[in-house]
Amino acid sequence: MKQFWKIVFIAALFFSLLACNSDYTAGKKRGYYRISFPEKKYQVFDQPGYPYTFEYPAYATVSKDTTFFQDPVDDWWVNIDFPQFAGRIYVSYKPITSRPVFDSLVQDGFKLAYRQHVNMATQIEDSVMQTNNGVEGIYFSLGGNTATANQFFVTDSVRHFLRGALYFDATPNADSLGIVNDFLKKDLLHLINTLQWRTSTR
Repeated sequence: MKQFWKIVFIAALFFSLLACNSDYTAGKKRGYYRISFPEKKYQVFDQPGYPYTFEYPAYATVSKDTTFFQDPVDDWWVNIDFPQFAGRIYVSYKPITSRPVFDSLVQDGFKLAYRQHVNMATQIEDSVMQTNNGVEGIYFSLGGNTATANQFFVTDSVRHFLRGALYFDATPNADSLGIVNDFLKKDLLHLINTLQWRTSTR
């Protein structure tokens, strides 16, 4: 486990140097529609053959990701859709087969948060997470008009590595999407806190 935090520290230090931390101010936008939010209720995603289970909102749907099927483990990728908000959490999973694979997955997790969004983000904050279910990882909160304001990766550092990122089918706008991002961020955190690994899959 110490090795995990060593890798995380080095990766965080390196990619934080790429982050844009310029001051940001913006005038208050007017004319956005009032958004009605549903009551927070959750249900369990517990499908046979998947190496993980978690709870997700009752107002969302989970479907198998059909975009990537380059190898068998892509069968464990899912999308969590929020039709009311035109939002989607892309959930990808990779098994850890060796220490170099684990190191690469952690580094990729930081790259996807920093390198892809550094030009648009006004700030990028990464927070260490630990749950009672033996899940550890990093949560990334991005400010500004980025394609995604919330993403994370979690792992047990031995067998499992899962990544999630929330996107909207809309032009990135921190002002109009801010309240929705805040609402759905609670659902991402709930997913993480209820995530459990399975010891066997197929």
